[in-house]
Amino acid sequence: MSVLDWVVLVGTLTIIILYGVWKSRGQRNMESYFLDNQSMPWYIVLLSIIGTQASAITFISAPGQAYTDGMRFVQYYFGLPLAMVVLCITFVPIFHKLKVYTAYEFLEQRFDLKTRTLASSLFLIQRGLSTGISICAPSIILSSLLGWNLYWTNMIMGGMLIIYTVAGGTRAVAYTQTIQLIIIFSGMFLAGWMVVHLLPADIGFKQALQVSGKMDKLNVIVTKFDWKDKYNIWSGIIGGFFLALSYFGTDQSQVGRYITAKSVKESRLGLLMNGLVKVPMQFVILLIGAMVFVFYLYFRAPIFFNEAQLARVHNTEQGTALKELEKQYDDLGKIKQQQVKDLASALEQNNHQSIGQAKKALQETDFRSQEVRASAISLIKKADPNADTNDTNYIFLHFVVNSLPKGLVGLLIAIIFLAAWGSIAAALNSLASTTVIDVYQRIYNPHATPEHYLKISKLWTLIWGVFCIVVAQFAGSLGSLIEVVNVLGSWFYGVILGIFMVAFYMKKVGGTATFWAAIVSEAVVLLIYWTGGVSFLWLNAIGCLLVLLLAYILQQFLASRKAV
Repeated sequence: MSVLDWVVLVGTLTIIILYGVWKSRGQRNMESYFLDNQSMPWYIVLLSIIGTQASAITFISAPGQAYTDGMRFVQYYFGLPLAMVVLCITFVPIFHKLKVYTAYEFLEQRFDLKTRTLASSLFLIQRGLSTGISICAPSIILSSLLGWNLYWTNMIMGGMLIIYTVAGGTRAVAYTQTIQLIIIFSGMFLAGWMVVHLLPADIGFKQALQVSGKMDKLNVIVTKFDWKDKYNIWSGIIGGFFLALSYFGTDQSQVGRYITAKSVKESRLGLLMNGLVKVPMQFVILLIGAMVFVFYLYFRAPIFFNEAQLARVHNTEQGTALKELEKQYDDLGKIKQQQVKDLASALEQNNHQSIGQAKKALQETDFRSQEVRASAISLIKKADPNADTNDTNYIFLHFVVNSLPKGLVGLLIAIIFLAAWGSIAAALNSLASTTVIDVYQRIYNPHATPEHYLKISKLWTLIWGVFCIVVAQFAGSLGSLIEVVNVLGSWFYGVILGIFMVAFYMKKVGGTATFWAAIVSEAVVLLIYWTGGVSFLWLNAIGCLLVLLLAYILQQFLASRKAV
């Protein structure tokens, strides 16, 4: 990076840290540290919810996902607006009425301590591991692209945000997320504009869209039903609904955002606006990836976007064979450059016969390119069996580092840090609140002073921060990071949601039946995933429905035994 890029990067991060520390003033007890005395307006709640959900993985991996698989990933969010409505009707008023610090407090009041502890433990396991991946994800890519040491990048990525998260709690997290999102959206808008601006002079946004559509990258809606297909409209609406309902209704990293609102009305406004904003936001991020695909039709694309990995293979005995494959790939790339111009010209003239011929020729050449690329990936794996051969996460940042002007590169790198910080800070805050409220205060030390609980809360925020950095250091080859985090969540979210759904809607079912139903359901969900029976999105619906069914059956059995 240039000197200007470093100035932009360091300056942006410093401003955020100082702003977070400044906002941390006046913390006196757990209510101010975890709830900010329930003083947040709806628009801060909205931005905090988005900032928690939209991690660095969203901005790094989603464009690469669209580049490789088209825009069908957006269907993953189709169930979210409906989930927001259900949350506003059911979850929000109950949480506000009970004045809970965490979602899991409600479970003890409804069931018993063991059910509360089980739900909070499942959350702590899932969120702790996910947060470690959220630190590792941008770190491993930045270290590869920019030549930074991975372990130090993890330390910096996680360590700097711990400063204001430990000091400021929920207030610092929410207000820094607001500034972070303004910078992030501004930077992503500039990146999207630059993708189109850097295309040949006779190719505008309309032509780029048409080319992208002909190459099947604008496949926003997939109606074919397939249990194993990760992204279609059915898995998106049904599986996505259960996932969103669990994430926003039972995951403390999100519940902790909207229970800080001034009133039930403000919480509901924040959630409903999130339902309206999230799908278009994700659509635009994926669209940037589709435009990057068009960009690399006109200009040279590397055979593998993790060029640091390529460099390592060049120094092995497979280097000669790799160079030959790169030459073949570049030659095919030059053919594609002419073919995409022919396609754009045919589209401009609206000549259907020419469009069909040009499209077929370009798709055939692209298919041959993918075959050569697959051979190169096999060589990479042969040279280094431990190599990460999925370069989805490197595609967008490769474009940023190699194509954008000075200054803007630094801003986009800063965006990766800020997006990571936004989600990680909220996660650390929620991990600390769940640990202190649901475990430490409830089980180990229920009668300490407010000052003691505040001190312990900050200590646990620090401990969880260190834990997540350690997880990041040991995270290996993860593939498409945005999928990995969602898969990990799907292992647990359906079961946790099932516990809450029993609590809300099955009044005659007790804690013991719910506890064992959740244990069995979690084992079944993990078994289904490892056998590869269905796509991961369906695990959320399966886990929830299993808990409901088994809890009802077990309650009948326990009731009959009691009667006997």
